[in-house]
Amino acid sequence: MPEISEETKNLVAQFQIYQQQLQNVMVQKENMKMQLMEMERALEELEKTKQTAAYKITGNIMISKPVVDLKKELTETKEDIDVRVKSSEKTEERLTAKLKELQEKLKEFIK
Repeated sequence: MPEISEETKNLVAQFQIYQQQLQNVMVQKENMKMQLMEMERALEELEKTKQTAAYKITGNIMISKPVVDLKKELTETKEDIDVRVKSSEKTEERLTAKLKELQEKLKEFIK
């Protein structure tokens, strides 16, 4: 069995690190997408209600807030998460490209 060069070992280690980073980014992105869905459902419910106040969970308590304020808060938070999801997607693309690049280099070393 041929000896594996130090450079090949480094490439494999880098590849594994990028794989782990990609997996972490994908998990975070999915969590954010779940949060977005929950916010969209909450906004839909707030749109349907004829109430002027609703409850918001803050820590271990529920507080009453005007529906208008809750809609504004949810919309702002939703926009923030949208930006973070887009950022995660760009990071995911960069990591995927780097993985493909490393994979090609590793193929050359294996030949």
